[in-house]
Formats: sequence, C-alpha cells, structure tokens
Amino acid sequence: MKNVRVWIVSTLVISLLSVPLVGSAEVKIDLAPEAKSAILMDAATGTVLFEKDADKQLPPASITKMMTMLLVVEAIERKTLKWDDLVSISEHAASMGGSQIFLEPGEQMSVSDLFKGIALASGNDASVAIAEKVAGSEALFVNKMNERAKQLGLKNTHFVNTNGLPVANHYSSARDIALIGMKLVQYPEVLKYTGQYQGYLRENTKEPFWLVNTNKLIRFYKGADGLKTGYTGEAKFCIAATAKRGNVRVIAVVLGEPSSKIRNAETSKLMDYAFSQYASKVLIKKGEALGTIRISKGEPQSLKMKAMRDYSIFAQKDHIQANKYRYELRWKRNIVAPIKKGQILGHIHIYQGDKTVKKYAIQSPQSVQQTNLWIDFKRLFRQLTMLTNH
Repeated sequence: MKNVRVWIVSTLVISLLSVPLVGSAEVKIDLAPEAKSAILMDAATGTVLFEKDADKQLPPASITKMMTMLLVVEAIERKTLKWDDLVSISEHAASMGGSQIFLEPGEQMSVSDLFKGIALASGNDASVAIAEKVAGSEALFVNKMNERAKQLGLKNTHFVNTNGLPVANHYSSARDIALIGMKLVQYPEVLKYTGQYQGYLRENTKEPFWLVNTNKLIRFYKGADGLKTGYTGEAKFCIAATAKRGNVRVIAVVLGEPSSKIRNAETSKLMDYAFSQYASKVLIKKGEALGTIRISKGEPQSLKMKAMRDYSIFAQKDHIQANKYRYELRWKRNIVAPIKKGQILGHIHIYQGDKTVKKYAIQSPQSVQQTNLWIDFKRLFRQLTMLTNH
C-alpha cells in the first residue's frame, strides 16, 4: 500500500460467520414501532443492529445534555477542570425553567454535584452553570459543543443551548446521539453518575435536595447504567439508554415516543434483542503493547504504543465460532513532529480472509514537540561520539 508501512503485530484466529459493519442493521421487523426515530448499536464497535430513520433531524430535548456532559469530562481529562472545583451560580443559570435543581444566584456548588444534578435530575440550571464554568459563557460553550460535534463526524446535529429547552435550529438524530453515547461510556465516572437511581445535593445542609433519576430503566432493566432521558412537547419522550451484560455493552436511542411507558418498553425490547442474539469477542485487550513508533524530528524520538481500550468484534452468538479472523497493525509512514495528543498515527485492520471487516484508529497517547536546533545538535554530537568510540 502506497505510503504505508505494515507491521503485523499478531494474527488471531477466532470464529465468526459475519460481522455487521457500522450502518448495516440486520433486523427487518420494527422493534420500535411508536418511535419517530431509533437506533441500536454495540458500544464497543459501533455495529448497528437496528435502525429506523436514524438520520432524521429531530429535537433531542434533554438528551442534548449528553454533549454537555462529554465536554465536562473531557475538560477534566485535560486537567482544565476538577470535580471538586466550586462554581458560582450566575443569574442567567439560576433563571432556567423546566427541569432544575433550583440553584440560587450566588450559590456555590461543586462540579461533581452539578454533574449529578444533570445526570439524575436533568437540571437545566445545572447545565448552564457548568457550561459557564468550562467556557466562560453558555454561548461560548455551545460553540464548543458544535465544534465537538464536527470532530465526532455528527452530520445531523446542531446545538443552540446546553440543555435542550425548545429553540429553533436545535436538533440531532438517533445515530448522532448514539455516537456521542459511544464516547461517554468510555468514561467510567460518567456511568457512576448516570447509573445512580437516587442521590442528594446540599446533603450536609438544612435543606438537602433529593434526586431521583429520570431514567427508570436504571432500576428496572438488568445492566442499565445510563445515559439520558428527554421530554418536551415538541420532542415528545426520548431516551439514550445503555446497558452492559458480561462483556457486551449496547446503546439504544429512541426519539419522539408518545409516552414514557412506551419509550421504556420499546427501549427494553431493543436491548433485549441485542443481548439475546449477539456476543462480543475481544481481540486486543486494553494495555496490550502495540509496538514502538519512531518520530522524525520529535522530542521524544519514539512512542511506546499500548491499546488504550479493548478492541473487539461483535457478532451473532450462533455464528461466533465459524470463521478465521486476523488483525494487522499499520502505522502511517514517516511520522513527523509536532504531534497532538489524540492524533491518528495508524489503524488496526481486522480481516476475514482478505476482506476488511473493521478498522480502528490508533491515536497518539501524548503530544510530541518538534525538536529545536540545540536538541538536533546534541543528538548529532552523540551519534558522532558513538561512531568515534567504535
């Protein structure tokens, strides 16, 4: 392949008859007949098991807050925000109507508690308050939401606010919401919040505030631990749900349901289908060594690459022992600094015979700076010294 050097790190023989590719739903019957739009997806591979008008642009109501939560945990990951940071509540944040945790102007609340207020009670006021903390204003935070949507390749999403209150030109799709969900479930701390059925805010005060999760599947569906519900008169009843059983995690999104009861029933039916029919096989475990990449003009000169997550194949249970699979690790050729953390350096290609059935991007675990003249001189001097000594 032109401009690509190939290293075969390992060849793994597993059994599988067919691996559905992303976007290829296999179910022919409608598992969510009352929904305006729906999708069922494996959270690890993105394999789509069922979809119904999954790219239709619809108002997402409070499911909007999934992107708000994603930007918060990514800010914490970058260490520009901490869970115990205190947020001073603005007049604007406190003025939000709809679902709220009744924040008062001037009140201080930790990022952790505000996040809990979003995850359990769907607090519109909490969403705005935490957005102002991260970006300086809600408007600037909304810009970040739309930028992140583009980075994730979301084609049918546009945000106007952080909480999903009705407003023109604010929309998303079932597929885009599921893709946001795929990113969120990679953060265990998110599921720690969204998986709680109840909790308290202002717990050690005279007026503790009791929270009950708006997602009732958390209590009644085995393995459910997220993610977000939504309702407005325009959007109707919506949910992005996730559940895990064994090593299989699925994401189900339904939009525009006529009632919460039907929403929960159809979401359960979708996830029941996934867990009864499909299984996952891990090919590369998180932390497994993937080799060393040399970086031209970089400091450091090389990176020891490890799997940052499990890489797996997802398929029907009764077919999981049928075909031979192998995987190859391919780095880009002549990787030159500077490199940003998260930059794609190569791909894992999974093959069934000669056919690629899945491809995973491999990202840089850190930033790599470009060398300066002084570093280049020292390296040249060391090389000359070694040659002289030999």
